[in-house]
Amino acid sequence: MRKLTPAYNPNAPAVDPVGKSLPQDSAARHVAGSAVYVDDMPAYPDQLHVAVGVSSHAHARVLGMALDAVRAAPGVVDVVVQADIPGSADISPVFDGDLLLAGDTVHYVGQPLFAVAATSLEAAQRAVQLAQVDYEPLVPRLEVTESLAAEDFLLPTRRSRLGDPEAALAAAAMTLSGEMAVGGQEHFYLEGQVALAVPDEVGVQIYSSSQHPAEVQKLAAEVLDLPLHAVTVQVRRMGGGFGGKESQPAALACLAALFARRTGRSVRYRMPRWADMVQTGKRHPFWNRYTVGFDESGVIQALVMDVAGNCGCTADLSDGIVDRAANHADNAYFLKNAAVTGYRCRTNMVSHTAFRGFGAPQGIVTTEAFMDDIARRVGMDPLDVRKANLYRPGDSTPYGQEIEESVLVDLVAELEHSCDYRARRAAVAAFNAQGGTLRRGLSLVPVKFGISFTTTHLNQAGALVHIYTDGSVHVSHGGTEMGQGLYIKVAQVVARALGVSIERVMPGATCTDKVPNASPTAASAGTDMNGMAALDACNRIRKRLVSFAAQHFGCDEGAVELRDDHVFAGEQVVPFPDFISLAYLNRVSLSSTGFYRTPKIHFNRETGQGRPFFYFANGAACSEVVVDTSTGEYRVTRVDVLHDVGASLNPAIDIGQIEGGFVQGMGWLTTEELSWNDDGVITSNSPANYKIPTAADVPEHFDVRLFQRPNAEDTVYHSKAVGEPPLMLPISVWCALRDACASLCDYRFNPRMDPPATPERVYWAAREALRG
Repeated sequence: MRKLTPAYNPNAPAVDPVGKSLPQDSAARHVAGSAVYVDDMPAYPDQLHVAVGVSSHAHARVLGMALDAVRAAPGVVDVVVQADIPGSADISPVFDGDLLLAGDTVHYVGQPLFAVAATSLEAAQRAVQLAQVDYEPLVPRLEVTESLAAEDFLLPTRRSRLGDPEAALAAAAMTLSGEMAVGGQEHFYLEGQVALAVPDEVGVQIYSSSQHPAEVQKLAAEVLDLPLHAVTVQVRRMGGGFGGKESQPAALACLAALFARRTGRSVRYRMPRWADMVQTGKRHPFWNRYTVGFDESGVIQALVMDVAGNCGCTADLSDGIVDRAANHADNAYFLKNAAVTGYRCRTNMVSHTAFRGFGAPQGIVTTEAFMDDIARRVGMDPLDVRKANLYRPGDSTPYGQEIEESVLVDLVAELEHSCDYRARRAAVAAFNAQGGTLRRGLSLVPVKFGISFTTTHLNQAGALVHIYTDGSVHVSHGGTEMGQGLYIKVAQVVARALGVSIERVMPGATCTDKVPNASPTAASAGTDMNGMAALDACNRIRKRLVSFAAQHFGCDEGAVELRDDHVFAGEQVVPFPDFISLAYLNRVSLSSTGFYRTPKIHFNRETGQGRPFFYFANGAACSEVVVDTSTGEYRVTRVDVLHDVGASLNPAIDIGQIEGGFVQGMGWLTTEELSWNDDGVITSNSPANYKIPTAADVPEHFDVRLFQRPNAEDTVYHSKAVGEPPLMLPISVWCALRDACASLCDYRFNPRMDPPATPERVYWAAREALRG
């Protein structure tokens, strides 16, 4: 029996969920432990488990593998090497080179050589240890500086240019040159890499923890030599992704699918944490160098900068990552004359991959370092140097995109006032003037982040919306949910578009048989693109409903409204479920696909010029630290953030993303240190030797506010992306640590302190400052 909808009450609050702080759609299930992830799915009775045998050399020829003992091991059902792959062995996301299983040469420690399917994970792991592999070791290349010297690049070098930087440098009153080694970062998602493959009549069904199910579908089909329609990939949720589940999950899904097809049994492949940290890519380490020219007031006249990404052994997504690093070397500042060159360096390491920010953080942190250095050189407050160089409307970036919105100047001024920067700067100076080993540091740093995929064709999205006869709504789209609140935001968009309460809208799992050819959920564009695609689908259905209502009730279409869970048609007021039932009985289609392509964007990679970004998201953070300069230990005591999200679709979700992004970025810049030994073995391979931030690292005063200004561009309800830009805000923490150390030399200069600023590096920076 269908529920009766109460009669319309004109005095009731309007039903409009957009702009409301609604909880993430699975929040209650997360707290209760009932949210189902891939590894929570019940085991099939015949299920097999996968483990891989990996290279013990960073670079070597494989002379032979003896696997008879592996095949004979207890519980082993199947063993495969590269020659057993029926289709393509290459599972690269863009450029060739990423092999599912290695051939006659290995290129990093941990590269998979063969795979085992067994009746338990323990049996598979024991079996791979029985392999005998003969190698001819080759000389590995492990440092990006070695790759630069040898000009060993995976992809062509690209440059962007504005004005005449060489002439402007020669004419500048002052110049500074420097270099910086920027550390990488482990994704450390709570849910590790995992896939489950179930064979069916024509192909295989894959459940994957992936930000890019369409790519998993494509690559699995190519490995199996099947058409894409024979492979279906579903993603309900991930326990975090951060870019590490954009290209990396394909290997697990492909191996699970390969064994499923060979054995006719369901196959689960879940990487243990230690294996995940060895075998999957990280945030790219970078080595950057620059020469900057400026005048006596700290205004930049010219910049020549090189950004060199340590890509690892294959290209993976490095082309776009290095592009974004180069395209964000300006950060928030107008560079009248600039030349920025990006190098894609090959090393014998695991292929590094996407990570929240996608290269931009590695470019921005170097720029913020020399902004502080300019301030020391001209004897000004670092904030005043930053303010003097901020972009204004009409300025152009080095890659030729004009700044159209006037946000940065107003946002920085608002935060400067609200966080009481000037009084705190004076208090910090007074405290440090007393001497002693404890020193305080303060920094306010702005961020400008471009929103769009730099690979233009990825800027498209699809959606599928159904209205059922009881008035409930189901929405599917190509975006994946990894805890960031995408599903609830798109549901809010759908609810407003159809004029119904949020309770009527159910987000469905992302699945390749519902929305095909979807782009990855990345580049902070998930809500922008999938929200607009869902809105397009709703508008198509809404147009049909309005036309039907006008015809049925004898009124003009302009007199028809869908709002507050009712349909208003002239003098008629009909509950939404009753109207939908009436539309169904009159054979009105209640389902539609939707599509969106991001407008205005274009970019010429050869010339380094164009408009790669639809718009910019902006923010600023002021951070204060206290440092024990005798040990290098420190504490972040206060953080104030003002961030630009346009007209927020869901303030609680947005603030949560800003807080989480800030803490994750603070970890990258302070405690999270990747390390390899001289043989190319990663030694930071567990929580015991890799320190992510904990609740104890979050400052007691952590104030996050949203900048109140709608997006000037026509995004979904004039909101802005929020996923990646906040990760750059904790550069203010790193700058504050340098500021504290600089007090030891009366702020004459900033000591070198390459990120991550571990206590050891802070200690040596303090020693450098004391030496003067």
